[in-house]
Amino acid sequence: MRAALEAFLHEGFARTSVDTIATKAGVSKRTIYDYYLDKEQLFLSVIEEAGATQNAEFADLLDRTLGQVYDLEAALLAFGREFAHTVVRCPERSAIRRLMIAEAVHFPELLDGWCPVGPAQRALAARLARLGEQGLLDVPDPIVAAEHLGVLVASVLSDRSLFGAVPLGEGEIEGVVVNGVKAFLRAYRAKPDTP
Repeated sequence: MRAALEAFLHEGFARTSVDTIATKAGVSKRTIYDYYLDKEQLFLSVIEEAGATQNAEFADLLDRTLGQVYDLEAALLAFGREFAHTVVRCPERSAIRRLMIAEAVHFPELLDGWCPVGPAQRALAARLARLGEQGLLDVPDPIVAAEHLGVLVASVLSDRSLFGAVPLGEGEIEGVVVNGVKAFLRAYRAKPDTP
């Protein structure tokens, strides 16, 4: 799987041969066909596994940054900074996103698992809902709030970096995160009860 991922990311689906993958993996071509039937199934399996790995890493990020929150703004900034660096500074994650976008037309199966609200957004929504229960946020719809936070932090950086293809400086990343978190808090911070 690792050899296939590297080959697909480097050459794309069409230019990657099963022979190349077998050589990189140190296995026979027949072994690949025995496990995956064909190159298409191998490709779909690689993308599925990469997505599962990214979702697990995102869950760990949530635990580290939004597990126990004592200072809401500091916690959201920590989340935003770490998530931003994952988006901008993880070449493999960005390359997988670009590969999926490029191949989605040829592999409608990639879209079968695609849903507007994926596991990462649901996990973030659950954290934001918990912050709402603690009286720190006012999140009538945690899914929408999670989408807004993601757009304000990650999507801006994805767009500016062309999904990791264009390097961004630390100052630019920090500016996007700080401005995004401040905008999110203006929209969702719980208002103190007024008599």
